[in-house]
Amino acid sequence: MPSPYRAIFSAPGTKGFSAAGFLGRMPLSMMGIGVVTMVSQLTGRYGLAGALSATLAMSAAVCGPQVSRLVDRYGQRRVLRPVTLVAVAAVAGLLVCAQQGAPEWTLFVFSVGAGCVPSVGSMVRSRWAEIYRGSGRDLHTAYSWESIVDEVCFIFGPIISIGLSTAWFPEAGPLIAAAFLLVGVFWLTAQRATEPIPHPKSQHTGGSALRSRGLRVLVATFVATGAIFGGVDVVTVAFAEERGHKAAASLVLAVYALGSCLAGAVFGLLHLKGNPATRWLVGVGAMAVSMIPLLLAGNLPLLAVALFVAGLAIAPTMVTTMALVEAHVPRTKLTEGMTWTSTGLAVGVALGSSAAGWVVDAAGAKAGYAVPVVAGALAAAVAFLGYRRLAGPAATGGRGEDDRHLRRDDDERVA
Repeated sequence: MPSPYRAIFSAPGTKGFSAAGFLGRMPLSMMGIGVVTMVSQLTGRYGLAGALSATLAMSAAVCGPQVSRLVDRYGQRRVLRPVTLVAVAAVAGLLVCAQQGAPEWTLFVFSVGAGCVPSVGSMVRSRWAEIYRGSGRDLHTAYSWESIVDEVCFIFGPIISIGLSTAWFPEAGPLIAAAFLLVGVFWLTAQRATEPIPHPKSQHTGGSALRSRGLRVLVATFVATGAIFGGVDVVTVAFAEERGHKAAASLVLAVYALGSCLAGAVFGLLHLKGNPATRWLVGVGAMAVSMIPLLLAGNLPLLAVALFVAGLAIAPTMVTTMALVEAHVPRTKLTEGMTWTSTGLAVGVALGSSAAGWVVDAAGAKAGYAVPVVAGALAAAVAFLGYRRLAGPAATGGRGEDDRHLRRDDDERVA
């Protein structure tokens, strides 16, 4: 492991919570694609599969920030364990209804419950932020590491989910995803020493973290970015099936994540200067442009190459996003702020996967890649229009008025 990464793990407990976070995040890459694979195998309907995947993502988008707001107030252990049990029970209901051919409305009902999962990535990043608060270099490396972990999940998650559902039984992918969630969350919340201590109620200012203008720009851009990811997932499965190699979709999607993983690893080694908002804008633009070659790919090998190149822009953009969230959101709302970016992605995934499913049903898989192309153009447009809100000084945030009050209160308690 390169020395900057080795250095951040010198703090006690960091290896344990990062490992637990890895397991807890596996469902992020497994559940949606697992549901698409399961439903398409059981019914042959990509429109229904995409709609259910969209329902999962929309439910996560609605519930995620509320769960994280409770975590900021009451702590990770008290909130995450009961929420996770509800989500796992709903996944079980979804699988039973799908296997038994229950009415479609039951699938949507349980999909709503299954989407009520905590944003495990935000929980882990908030632990890093607590440990390395005030050390920008170490925090940059820590966020880069977590982006690598995210992409490793997306490399192996679809392979496991699609592979099990096609080689074992259709419900196997979502079933294993639920098991990862349960083990990961309970392992993470068992590690109390690194859990951020909830701030007293008096230190929580009113309103949501979305009061930050900069955060609103990030979330709006990530809605379009999520549509890229959701569209690519659904269309790639259909593209591979049209060519008689449906199981190969997991490998192609893994190559997409591999490109991001490698870029994130290199990015974490760099000591970058200058305005992070500018790097973020360039990254979003690169993601948008990289979608265009997908329309030209005529076979799976060419598609894999195009997706690998497209993946190179993802992790650096995500790492920079977390740094911008930390700068624009008060510390008492940091977990919620990070979750709002995940929520933006989830909403986008819902829209992208649903739109892609209908386009595939109507016009075929290759035409479906128009969905991520359009989504990329929208992401770039929103990022460009909102750039000035991110490039200027934050009105509130990690260095804002709220944190000055917190530091003063901390000093008074020490005195």
